[in-house]
Amino acid sequence: MNEVKHMEITGDTEKLSRLKTIINVVYILQAVYFVFGVTLIVAVIIDYVKRGDAENTWMASHIKWQIRSFWYTILWTVLGGILIPVGIGFVILAAANIWLIYRIVKGWLKFIDKEELYQKV
Repeated sequence: MNEVKHMEITGDTEKLSRLKTIINVVYILQAVYFVFGVTLIVAVIIDYVKRGDAENTWMASHIKWQIRSFWYTILWTVLGGILIPVGIGFVILAAANIWLIYRIVKGWLKFIDKEELYQKV
């Protein structure tokens, strides 16, 4: 029996519900990053704090997805910033933002459908 079913049977539906709310809030914070940049940092802090609560649930993959989205965005943003004087930096920055939008949309849609990310083939 998977952890989600076990939580539902043992009455931990409240814990699951809170975790779903938190993951939704993190997706919102990631989306709001394009207006208020600091929310991306707040979102990843929440992910790291709640990562243990999501272990052995389908939601763990979403937290992993959100954390990876943060770190790769930081990597490409720093690289793009360094390369601005060369001219290609703006292209990298634009690509990083488009990629982050894709990650937010794909992750959130999978979350709404209660689907895991990083499914084993």
